[in-house]
Amino acid sequence: MMGYVLGEALQAAVYQRLLGNPELEALVGMAIYDALPAGPVPGLYVLIGAEEVQDRSDATGHGSQHRFWVSVVTDTDSYGRAKLVAAAVSEALSDASLPLSRGRLVGLWFERATARRSGKADRSRRIDLRFRARLEDS
Repeated sequence: MMGYVLGEALQAAVYQRLLGNPELEALVGMAIYDALPAGPVPGLYVLIGAEEVQDRSDATGHGSQHRFWVSVVTDTDSYGRAKLVAAAVSEALSDASLPLSRGRLVGLWFERATARRSGKADRSRRIDLRFRARLEDS
């Protein structure tokens, strides 16, 4: 049984991939977080969020499937810029080959996105992108 041993390795690799992406840097600068910083946040940022993990071990070895969310949050009442950032996140991660500190990434796929209003009086916008990763322990 695999468990959750590759969760941190995947999160660190996703974070580094997003942080090192020139297109994302042009859109949000360094405003890519795996936890929101204390104090004020920029008006547009990317947040690595929740994760669900299932054991996918079989007779050939230990493995896991990770479904995780990456959110684009903006304090404006327009989706335009947030959708550009969401597209850049999707392009950076879909079918990416990520080096992991432990294990091996078999595949990484975009599954879906949800755009919705949020915040006070629904004046902010949030786009949640869900990805699926298949990992094997080495």
